[in-house]
Parts: sequence; C-alpha cells; structure tokens
Amino acid sequence: MKKIIYAIVLLINGTAIAQSQDTTTNFKKRVLENAEFDFLLSYYKQDGVHSPVGGGIGSEKLTDIASNIVVAVPLNEDDVLTFDVGISTYTSASSSNINPFNATGASGGGDHDDDKQWANKASAATSPYGTPWQASSGASGNDQLASFVANYSHSSDNRNTIWNADVSFSNEYDYTSVGFGGGLTKLFNQKNTEIGLKVNAYLDQWRPIYPTELHEYSLFGNNFQNQGYFSGVSVLDQNGNVSNGYLPSAFSTYNTKNRNSYSVSLSFSQILSKTIQMSIFMDVLKQEGLLATPYQRIYFADKSNYYIGQSQYIPVYETPENKGVYRLSDDIERLPNSRFKVPIGARINFYINEYVVAKAYYRYYEDNWGIQAHTASIELPVKLSQKFTAYPMFRYYTQTASDYFAPFEKHISTEKYYTSDYDLSAFNARQYGFGLSYSDILMGSRIWKLGLKNIDFRYNHYERSDGLNANILSLGFKFVMQQ
Repeated sequence: MKKIIYAIVLLINGTAIAQSQDTTTNFKKRVLENAEFDFLLSYYKQDGVHSPVGGGIGSEKLTDIASNIVVAVPLNEDDVLTFDVGISTYTSASSSNINPFNATGASGGGDHDDDKQWANKASAATSPYGTPWQASSGASGNDQLASFVANYSHSSDNRNTIWNADVSFSNEYDYTSVGFGGGLTKLFNQKNTEIGLKVNAYLDQWRPIYPTELHEYSLFGNNFQNQGYFSGVSVLDQNGNVSNGYLPSAFSTYNTKNRNSYSVSLSFSQILSKTIQMSIFMDVLKQEGLLATPYQRIYFADKSNYYIGQSQYIPVYETPENKGVYRLSDDIERLPNSRFKVPIGARINFYINEYVVAKAYYRYYEDNWGIQAHTASIELPVKLSQKFTAYPMFRYYTQTASDYFAPFEKHISTEKYYTSDYDLSAFNARQYGFGLSYSDILMGSRIWKLGLKNIDFRYNHYERSDGLNANILSLGFKFVMQQ
C-alpha cells in the first residue's frame, strides 16, 4: 500500500479599496502573499505477529523514516503553484522474508533475476535455513519510496471559485505510480457555504516479486528441486525427513501487472453559527487490475507441509521459538481484479471558548469485498498561550473481515480467492496522541530570507486487536519567504 502526500493551498480572501477625488480603484489581495516552504519529517515503527509474507504468521517489525518538502509559489494575485517532493526509507522483517533463507544457503539472491548467480550459490549450500519470526538478509528487507506532486490552483477575482489540477509520480523497487486529477470549489452565502468536487486517477505498474520457492518453480517446473536455486538443497516434510514431494502446482505468475485507481470526491461545508462549523463528504473509488500483493504467501489446509531449514524447529513453527525453519508456500495471495469502495463521513468543529476547540470526525466505509468499517475521532486543540497550542486526540476504528480472508493454513486449495493479510481481517484499533504547535505570525525568527511561521510536533500510539502496534512521530516546519 503505497501512500502520496498532497499539498494544501492556503486561500486568503480580501479586497482593499482606495478612493481618490473622482475615481475608485479596487485592489485584490493576493491568494498567497509570499512563497511558503514546509519541511516535514516523520518516524514510524511497528511490531506484530501476523506477517502477510509469512501467510499470516511471523514478525511484522517495520521502521519507516520519511521526509517531504512542500513549496507553494504565488504566480500572481490569483494563481499558486505547489510542489511536494518526498522520500521515505523503510526496513521490514516481513518483506525481507520474500527470500527468507540465510545467505549461505538457498538465499543466494532471491530478490533478483540473476538466476545463474542463484544457481551458483545454491549449489554451494550446506544447510540453508530461515524463520518467519526474524528478518532475513534479503534485499527486499529495505526499500525507498520517492514521490513528486505538482498542483496548480486558480482563484476567481471574488475568491468564490477555485479550481486546481495536479499530477503525481512515485516509485519504489517493485511499484511505480503515475497520477493526475483536478478539483473545483464554489463558495456561497458570503463564504459561509462551500461545495467541492475532486477527481483523481492513478495508473500504477507492478514489477512482481514472488517468494523464492515459487519463483524457482515458475522457471524450472516440476523438476525445480534439482535445478537452479534449489540444487543440492534438502526439502523436509512435516516429520523432518528429506522429501521430493513439494510441488506448488496451484502457483502461476500474474499476467496482469497494472493497477488503476479512480476516485470522485464530493464535499459540503457549512458555517452553522459563530461557534459551529460542519462538513460532510462522500468518495466513490474504483480499482482494477492486479489488486493482490504478489509476494504474500498462502498455505492450504488440505496440502502437505514442506520446509527448508532445521527440523527440530518444525513442531514450534508457528511460535517465536522457531529459530531456523521456513515453510514453503502453496501459492500466493489471490484477489479479484476489481474493487469498489464508498466512504461517507462528517466533521464538526465546535468553538467552546477562546482557549478550546472540539473537532469531531466520523466515517463509514463499505466495499464489495465484504468489508464494513467505522472510524470515529476527536481532537481538542487547547490554546496554552499566544504562540503555543496543544492537541490531545483519540481515534477508534473497527472493521469486518473481507470475504476472502482466512488465517494461516485455513484456506483450502479449491477456493478461487484467498488472502491471509490481517489488514483484510476483522479487527478494531485505537490510536492515542498529542501534538504541540508553535506559531509566530510576525515571523521573528529567520533563516536567511525565510521567516519561521509555525512548528508542529505530533506523537501517536496505535494498537490493534490482532496484536499490531505502532508509534508515529512527526515534525513540521513552515517558513515564509520575506522580501
């Protein structure tokens, strides 16, 4: 699941009128007076016990460090051009086990396409092993995501109509995304009412990576254990005996490598009183193409078990006590090639007094894969002083399971679609957090010609009923170019 951060365009309305003896001249206030620069940093760390690469069991340890630079440039009084450039780097125990075997054995390079190199390393193997409970040394354990978004926004003279268009691009080791879209916003009733329409399309491309054992099967067929990567490597049955019975005949490579997504978003916002502002929104999203993840393993309940590694760990395979054996997969995740999603939600902001504002949010979600979900959150910005604001928050989420989900080794081979990814399971989640914001409208602090306008720090702790937990830290700086 790959995410893209969109730039936010600041819209400021105003009209200055200067009168002379015989004429009146109207002056428009610029939508954005000066160029603005946002520097964003985030750190994410998670752990869990339901790795989708391991077919529903195994370590989900992951760390991600991301940074973004957002630059908003006023082109004239009405137009703003915004650029958002981001890069993130992650390490993942789960994805490292696309190729789980130790580097002296069958792992000789399971994340690459140099099959001669694989064969040479595999033939020299003596005792390869791996475990879903520890990260391997495979190249897929690390990756970088680079993204770019450009947004052009135009406001009408009276600032009651705003339209925008954007293009985006992102790339990582096995996935590339190209997107484009646009939106229209209309303000009515002395700007107390706002209606928005937004459309987007993303044309994405997989470069599929398959689990090591299935990749070799796709190359050499039924005799793959005597060739290439697995040449000279012992495969064990459930009792720890050497066996030639492993044959993942259900597996085939994907013919489709595209994933296209289309969305239409509608929003309505209304100022109800001096103290209450509310908005409602609805999205309609359609995805088509390769919607499964090619390297997520599946184990069938009606198929025999086969392993590579140290036989003494087979009885404790499903526990963290397993230090040295990995089960060979029967197939990979299979999901329909289309998905239809509809989220509907509302926000309400209530001004309690000059120090406290309550921000409440609710969203209902449903898709044609059988998932229904509810999200509710509340945030209470508290003004501590003229420059400091604190943001305590709480978020609750719950969902039903997809029609295609089953835990580790609960699917059977006669099913058409199957996944053991716990993101598609039934679970509930809680997120607690707080933030602290520093604002200086006079921008007394400077770096070169950049005046510091805002510093924002946030921390969130996330915990899920299936055992996944995470901590998220983010830090943002906003600067304004001064003349």
